[in-house]
Amino acid sequence: MAELYFQGKKVYYEVHGDTGETLVLLNGIMMSTASWLPFVECLSKTNRLILVDFLDQGQSERIEAGYDHSIQVEVLEAVLAELSGKLSCEKYNIMGISYGGEVAIQYALAYPNRVRRLILANTCARTSGWLKKIGDGWNEVAKCGSGLAYYLTTIPIIYSTRFFEERAEWMEGREKMLTEYFARADVREALIRLTDSSREYDVSDRLGEIKCPTLVISSSEDALVPMTEQKLIHERIKGSSYVTINGSGHASMYEVPEAFAALTAGFANLPDNCIKI
Repeated sequence: MAELYFQGKKVYYEVHGDTGETLVLLNGIMMSTASWLPFVECLSKTNRLILVDFLDQGQSERIEAGYDHSIQVEVLEAVLAELSGKLSCEKYNIMGISYGGEVAIQYALAYPNRVRRLILANTCARTSGWLKKIGDGWNEVAKCGSGLAYYLTTIPIIYSTRFFEERAEWMEGREKMLTEYFARADVREALIRLTDSSREYDVSDRLGEIKCPTLVISSSEDALVPMTEQKLIHERIKGSSYVTINGSGHASMYEVPEAFAALTAGFANLPDNCIKI
């Protein structure tokens, strides 16, 4: 557990493990480093694992004014630049899910020499008009002040109906925990800013600039960021690989954790140019 200061704001990050390829996991919009706790032991056995809370997330500080994704890209660069000397690492394997994938794409565009391999799960290269309206709905509910209302508006949609019903007890635990969390005014205000930071996001015309090996992961039951968005990324990043997880919703890391970990670790640890067909 460590922290640094970026533009006067505390940024929290964690490093786990000391062997293998360095793997960075980037949070979805409502996640934090704590969200990855079930994966830490598994992924840090064969990787040096880095977790980061973006500004307005988890244990990193809040930002009072509005912003766009560029500040999170620079937060990530500040963390990785600090770690480069300590870890003797020049290139990183970066996995981003949802919001984290959006930041990962832009980081790869801004700092191509820092990225060894890129893994993009349940994410998109643009905020469509449809997704903007969903974000507007989230923000309007956040302003009402009810943690339960925010939970009911944002969380059920990120899971497949199968998982939601089969894991009812687990979902009830999530509802209790997240309702209490979303009831905090500072959390809702941060989530409004995070949601608004994606509003004008669109790098779909720049995807061809990404040259590093890239794996794009879709989920067949993703009702929040549909497969068409991941297919667009795959089509425009030349040579990228594409995988669909059948039966999973947007929160694929929780619905199919073993498959998610296998895809992430497997692609990150594949040696360069080891397979020639």
